[in-house]
Amino acid sequence: MYNIGICDDGKNICASIEKMISVCAEKKNMEVEVNVWYAGEQLCEFLEQGGQLDILFLDIQLLELSGIAVGDFIRNKMEDRKMQIIYISGEASYARRLFKTQPMDFLVKPITQQQIDNSVELAVKILDKKAAKFEFQNGKEHLFVPYDDILYFESNARKIKVVRNKAANEFYGSMKELEKNLPMNFLQIHQSYIINREHVVRYAYETVEMDNGKILMISKTHRRWVRDRLLRGVVISD
Repeated sequence: MYNIGICDDGKNICASIEKMISVCAEKKNMEVEVNVWYAGEQLCEFLEQGGQLDILFLDIQLLELSGIAVGDFIRNKMEDRKMQIIYISGEASYARRLFKTQPMDFLVKPITQQQIDNSVELAVKILDKKAAKFEFQNGKEHLFVPYDDILYFESNARKIKVVRNKAANEFYGSMKELEKNLPMNFLQIHQSYIINREHVVRYAYETVEMDNGKILMISKTHRRWVRDRLLRGVVISD
């Protein structure tokens, strides 16, 4: 069961997206529960009272509390990094501040069935991978770390460091082989770094800043690709 939310002040738009989600779920044989809100304040109240969502389609231009403010509430006040936020808007271009709420995707109205299918499929893949754990050997110990807890991997010669907020462990391995087996939210930005995009708090063309304050370099050969993968169609200025 996947809990999906829609928050848009246009009732017709909400009804249309809800119908497309239903069609998508039927095609993919998925069980979903869809909730709809027409104001950001209502959605925030639902979350504060313990409501849970796996996927959220969130309009940026809500009447009072903006979609960006709602996203900030989810990520920072509720400290929810797992919810997959998909912004929707009638405009294609948005400022750098949109990135700080770590959206999974950005859809421009009018929204099509194919866009909904693609976004839901990607969100489900990410959510399913999050439930898994990364297994590695450190000396005689076998460690199992949730992928969601990993900020980034850092290589040094034949050793790879698994970096979390309050811990780090090493194992022997190849970044090339590691990258092949990681969830889709992990991006190689440099021959020495593979990052978890959901722990990025600031992006610049040459660097990313992670949750723990660490600033990592993006290599020249990766910069355009990383920009595309991180921003997912959100247009920002350098």
